[in-house]
Amino acid sequence: MAVYTDVSDEDVSKFVAAYDIGDVLSCKGIAEGVENTNFMLTTDLGAYILTLYEKRVDPADLPFFLGLMEHLAKRGIPCPTPVHASDGEALRSLCDRPAAIVTFLPGLWPKRITSDHCREVGEHLARMHMSGSDFDIPRPNSLSVDSWRPLLESSGRIETDGVSAGLYDVLSDELMYLESHWPAGLPSGAIHADLFPDNVFFRDGHLSGMIDFYFACSDAFAYDIGICLNAWCFEPDGSFNITKARRMLATYRIERGFTQEELDALPILARGAALRFLLTRLYDWLNTPEGAYVVPKDPMEYVRKLRFHQSVKSAGEYGLD
Repeated sequence: MAVYTDVSDEDVSKFVAAYDIGDVLSCKGIAEGVENTNFMLTTDLGAYILTLYEKRVDPADLPFFLGLMEHLAKRGIPCPTPVHASDGEALRSLCDRPAAIVTFLPGLWPKRITSDHCREVGEHLARMHMSGSDFDIPRPNSLSVDSWRPLLESSGRIETDGVSAGLYDVLSDELMYLESHWPAGLPSGAIHADLFPDNVFFRDGHLSGMIDFYFACSDAFAYDIGICLNAWCFEPDGSFNITKARRMLATYRIERGFTQEELDALPILARGAALRFLLTRLYDWLNTPEGAYVVPKDPMEYVRKLRFHQSVKSAGEYGLD
């Protein structure tokens, strides 16, 4: 979440008037995240999130994102529910951008991750995968392995090496390996694909919300697990915490078992997930618009994570028996 587009009070009030959610009391920008413009919207009937979808989001994908959230919410997954306007539409236009209102979920995202957080994430990720198994709108992963080389090239050799000397060739060599070894045919369905700590809320020690489904897509469930290993199981000093990983994977496995093919593929999927976020962070580091109310995240954090995954030979090194 972030703020790229300024919206006037008059525009917000006019937009909200199409919904049966009361009168606007306040609308405050949310600075966290990197993709869309988001506001905390408070009316006299409750709290909501107002999102304006920026250029990286393809408007054609929005029915998938909003439909998946509705689908999961109906099955008890704690995620935002799109609010439909008086005409029945959940997707409208504000400041020449597609826009939607979703329900607000109470809770706080964890600033200091514990193994208990990882246990909860593993359980709810598995439940989300199973609950979305009958969601019938497909969406290919637009940030999978075949998109990574164009992303690196768009960052540029000179600019990439300006972040760290020799980084362009390191990433190009890694891409060559992943492009020739990327697994296919794994159990797949709707995945979140961006379940970082700032997209997960907790209350009283338990997971209360999973938000920001705007990278969700149809892909391998084990790839989603690889993303979560990167997001939740490394310490601030860059070291891998196997206790956190073990608890996450064990509770996932209780809800949804792994196939042998998934176990065999997990090291390369986690490795690919590290490269995916390294490349998007690199691009944003070099291209965040001046004046945007968002701080780009350091891509070098994911260089360190990538190096760890390159050394992993089996799923057992992530804590799986």
